Amino acid sequence: MKTMKFHVIFVAIFLTLFCLYDLVLCTQHDINNIRINKMGAGEKSPNDFAEIESLARFAVQQHNNKENAFLEYVTVLKAKEQVVAGKVYSLTLEAVDAGKRRIYEAKIWVKPWMNFKQLQEFKLARVISPFMSSDLGVKQEGHKLGWYEVPNHDPNVKDAANYAVKSITRRSNSLSPYKLQDIVQAKTKVIEDHVKFDLLLKVSRGVKEERLRVEVDKKQGGRFYMNWMEQDHS
Repeated sequence: MKTMKFHVIFVAIFLTLFCLYDLVLCTQHDINNIRINKMGAGEKSPNDFAEIESLARFAVQQHNNKENAFLEYVTVLKAKEQVVAGKVYSLTLEAVDAGKRRIYEAKIWVKPWMNFKQLQEFKLARVISPFMSSDLGVKQEGHKLGWYEVPNHDPNVKDAANYAVKSITRRSNSLSPYKLQDIVQAKTKVIEDHVKFDLLLKVSRGVKEERLRVEVDKKQGGRFYMNWMEQDHS
């Protein structure tokens, strides 16, 4: 009889301890989920442009492979990162499809410790209208055009300025990326199948500010090329 009572008490104690252990595990699991959700709720802009550009190229390549497409990567326009089980990068990028400039939105899930990278979403956001000389408020006369001042807020000027700043950052190999503060002056001229931009930009790198003059070409199809850059001391 005493042995039976002992077994009953032992089983009761065992079950109680097991329930307490399971409760602790569940609570810890909930805490971990809350921590992950809190981290994932907030988005921030990433600082490593080289990594972001690599992810953008990866997204275009994966889309091309999946859809048998031939998109040509141009540049990243906007990037956000969100911490979940790893990181999810939300990118707005520009690519050329059959000569037409298009804006796409992509999401890439990355787990660096597993060498894992997956394209979760890739969709067309909008098509950019072809660039015309009339967009700049100038008229082409013959095959030669002089430089014309154009509004700093013109979308084509902004695109050229943003491209120039990103190109400068890539060439500088600096840990602190250049950031566009203002377009001080913008001039352009149309030469047959492409457009030249002469821009005076106010940029910053860390706490340092400087003025740079750049010349950027925009070729037919929407691709930019930066010809030269120099510091402006005026």
